[in-house]
Amino acid sequence: MTSPIEQTLVLVKPDGVRRNLTGEVLARIERKGYVLRDLQLVAPERALLERHYEEHVGKPFFEPLVEFMSSGPVVAARIEGHGVVEGFRSLAGATDPTKAAPGTIRGDLGRDWGGKVIENIVHGSDSPESAERELGIWFA
Repeated sequence: MTSPIEQTLVLVKPDGVRRNLTGEVLARIERKGYVLRDLQLVAPERALLERHYEEHVGKPFFEPLVEFMSSGPVVAARIEGHGVVEGFRSLAGATDPTKAAPGTIRGDLGRDWGGKVIENIVHGSDSPESAERELGIWFA
């Protein structure tokens, strides 16, 4: 059975943009066969990040996360394909780049920099519902 065509949000976080990895991330997505539907370079303001990370408001890592995500430009991409939500998360690898498998974006390109938050190159929506909500925030 074929999975449905979905869309997901992919963010190349400030560390990925700063390290000139945007092209590499997008190339891996395209080589996987997913389609880039929309792309923008954003300097995210606090209000946008608060909406995106609303489930984490009040948690100890929230402020460092917002500080990190607003530390530089972010590339937001609308990606489409069959099973793309789960597929991109597999392509991205484990959240902790130290534990991410080789061959994944985080496993190959990420590492622990000893900061207050994990700088792990990319974000991908964790469910079709989250993708719809997040795409509405970043591509309003």
